[in-house]
Amino acid sequence: MQQIVHYGLHFIAPVFIALPLYREQWLKAYAILLLTMLVDADHLLATPVYDLCRCSIGYHLLHSYGAIALYIVLLFFKPTRLIAIGLVWHMLTDYIDCLLQLIYCK
Repeated sequence: MQQIVHYGLHFIAPVFIALPLYREQWLKAYAILLLTMLVDADHLLATPVYDLCRCSIGYHLLHSYGAIALYIVLLFFKPTRLIAIGLVWHMLTDYIDCLLQLIYCK
């Protein structure tokens, strides 16, 4: 269940962000939102690369609190807004995953 929620929020929910905010070019906006998942490249620096019960927030470099603060600041600048929306959404999704881990990883 945790995986379904996690990946659903990563891949399906961005459609519902792109459609209302970028109606004319929603498909391009959706693609950019998906590209922000490249932030997960920092998982490659961890050992093991994937751990079902490891919370990404605060653990990986691009999921650090400082990085999240930067993503929030980028929301205020129009040229970086869409990318920042994708990054903040990604962090919210990963945070929800951390909350679910409290249930599933006891």
